[in-house]
Amino acid sequence: MFSKFQNLQNLDLSSNSLSLHSNGTSIDYTLPNLQNLYLSSCNVSKFPRFLRGSKSLLTLDLSDNRIYDKIPEWMWDVGKDSLYYLNLSHNFLTDTEQLPWKEIAVIDLSSNLIHGDLPIPPLTTYSFSISNNSLSGEISSLICSMSSLAFLDLSHNNLRGIIPQCFGNLSRSVQSLNLGKNKFHGIIPPIFAKGCQLMNLNLNGNQLGGPLPRSIIHCKSLEVLDLGNNKINDTFPYWLGSLPLLQVLVLRSNQLQGSIHDTRSNLSFSKIQIFDLSSNYLTGPLPVRYIKNFKAMVNLTKDLSAIPYMGVNFLNGGPQTFDRFYSYSTGIAIKGQEFELEKIFTKLMSIDLSNNKFQGDIPKVIGKLNSLKGLNISHNNLSGCIPASIGNMVSLEWLDLSSNKLIGMIPGSLLDLISLSFFNVSQNHLEGQIPQGKQFNTFGNDSYEGNKGLCGFPVSKGCSYSVSPPSNLLEEDGSNLNIAFGWKVVLIGYGCGVVFGLAMGYVVFQTGKPKWFVSLVEDRHHKRRKTSKIGNRSGGGRRI
Repeated sequence: MFSKFQNLQNLDLSSNSLSLHSNGTSIDYTLPNLQNLYLSSCNVSKFPRFLRGSKSLLTLDLSDNRIYDKIPEWMWDVGKDSLYYLNLSHNFLTDTEQLPWKEIAVIDLSSNLIHGDLPIPPLTTYSFSISNNSLSGEISSLICSMSSLAFLDLSHNNLRGIIPQCFGNLSRSVQSLNLGKNKFHGIIPPIFAKGCQLMNLNLNGNQLGGPLPRSIIHCKSLEVLDLGNNKINDTFPYWLGSLPLLQVLVLRSNQLQGSIHDTRSNLSFSKIQIFDLSSNYLTGPLPVRYIKNFKAMVNLTKDLSAIPYMGVNFLNGGPQTFDRFYSYSTGIAIKGQEFELEKIFTKLMSIDLSNNKFQGDIPKVIGKLNSLKGLNISHNNLSGCIPASIGNMVSLEWLDLSSNKLIGMIPGSLLDLISLSFFNVSQNHLEGQIPQGKQFNTFGNDSYEGNKGLCGFPVSKGCSYSVSPPSNLLEEDGSNLNIAFGWKVVLIGYGCGVVFGLAMGYVVFQTGKPKWFVSLVEDRHHKRRKTSKIGNRSGGGRRI
């Protein structure tokens, strides 16, 4: 089909269903001037043989196809001195014997079936991703000599051993390092040198222990720090609050203990959007001062021009200017289910302090976080009432207060949370009628289990009188007015009216005052008696 286009330089057939036959004469041609080839999502099962003569190839994208086995040897000569961008992700490759391209900058081999040791890319490599494969063994120290490396993703493999100390050499150039979901053990080495360029560090899902190295504070550009699901044994690292750009902090499922150190700084964690300390051994009250500092969670305004996901754009020079966006990833619990977010939505705001040993009341100031999407403080020892100020958190989509020692009624102000789709207050000591209407009509009985004092839909226990928790109603001037109405109020008013009426009648007829009222009553009474006499006379002659 393309045999007549010997001068063809750019070819993009992505997202089409192609059939490239390896036999017959239809493939016996080359495209010697081809520089950029895009065949992503084309149902391709083999490397196109017309590439054999493409010595000047710059860009090759064969991602999201059905290519099996390994990279054929003849491909090693394709663009050997020119290939700049190679994307073979989301295929079924099982081996990469070598990566011989001398000018390569971007290599993406993620989501394949590659096994064996970690291949070391050329020194020119700027971005290297080989995540979601079956690599094993330890990381070779040879990778530390890659002074041009800025993005390294080795996550979701079976790599083991300790993190090499020589990674300290990379911290001045690497902007994103993802070693999550492997089997690394030992401590997190103090590899973060002054001038550290890291913006994203993900070590989630390993077996790393010991305390956190304080040298992390050298990484002033750090935006995402995910160290969840490890064995880190330390107190809460309050000093991380000095990182001015930190937006995501995930320390869930470790061995942090003690109370959260108070801070006098008004800038600590001021940019934070995801704050996850769940499943540790933290004690004491909830960190009120930190919550006050979470300014990024307050009055979020929509910026249509902003990038929708957290990450970084990198613009490369070289044979061809190449613009690419690298998305950060993290693990998070949403509505009671754990997820790994391959992309972090910039508007996502959540706090998860569940499965700890926090005590005391839920602070009222938490209601100021009106851009928060999710709040989970379940499975603690929290007491007191649910603050009505939570009703001001109008962006909430999930709220979990279960398995605490909360008392009192569920505030009617929670009816204002019109985006709420997950709600759990089970296993507490709450009482009174469950708020009725709006999204509360969608929550099942499991949201309220273990609260014997609760009544009304959807629990089986009915309320002895229909009193709803006060909801926010607007007066004419627009201010909030809390009104509670029920049959008790009606009966009390009726009884008071009867007693007052009888007392006033007695006083009036005993004193004869006021005269106009007495005259009016006597006049009507006289007319009624006169009418009665006339009726008796006219009916007296009629006997049956």
